[in-house]
Amino acid sequence: MKIDIIISADDIVESRVKDKIAVIIDIFRATSVIITALDNGGRAVIPYLTIEETLEYAKKLSRENYILGGERKAVKIDGFDLSNSPLEYTKEKVEDKIVLMTTTNGTRALTKSVEAKRVFIGAMINGESVAKRLIDINDDVVIINAGTNGNFSMDDFICSGYIINQMLDVNRNIELTDIAKTACMIYKKNINILSYVREASHYSVMKSLGLNNDIEYCIKKSIIDIVPEYKDGKITCE
Repeated sequence: MKIDIIISADDIVESRVKDKIAVIIDIFRATSVIITALDNGGRAVIPYLTIEETLEYAKKLSRENYILGGERKAVKIDGFDLSNSPLEYTKEKVEDKIVLMTTTNGTRALTKSVEAKRVFIGAMINGESVAKRLIDINDDVVIINAGTNGNFSMDDFICSGYIINQMLDVNRNIELTDIAKTACMIYKKNINILSYVREASHYSVMKSLGLNNDIEYCIKKSIIDIVPEYKDGKITCE
């Protein structure tokens, strides 16, 4: 079993994901939203690259059966029901609904990972459960950081390190690429996640928008035990 990391959606190439188990990470905030929405009873999350694609698919559904969620530049999209804050995806709003979602970084990473054998959704909030699932599957893994606008993102990287450390707690014989080892070492030196991610550019953007509560929620460790899977164009926990 070998673990590798891709550092942004722009760095995804078929040769690095094909026939591997992929884990998509975008803790600020797309994957945190997906996990929370499904944990609160959402039927499915369907990711789209563009606003136009999202609205086009919505026409095929009855209005009471879906909600529109997403962001551009960390801000709610005009006409959408919810933004990209996981705290908005409460049981009252999402239970039994399909979430049609488009975001700047997270949905790009998802839609570019279709050549992987399986694609799971990870974040700090379900990191331990992701690690356990990967150990059980026992196949080569590529952890894909959504990154920020095609660039490396510190927050996604330390989350990768957290998941890898959780895996190593169970199996010390896992092979790590150099970049996976680096993520692991960074996490071990920064177990207090906030002290590390506050140096991230994406953190600064969120702070400037007053998203302190989102930040606090997204860096919580393993508070949810589901592991959503992206398959046939939709994300579920089935």
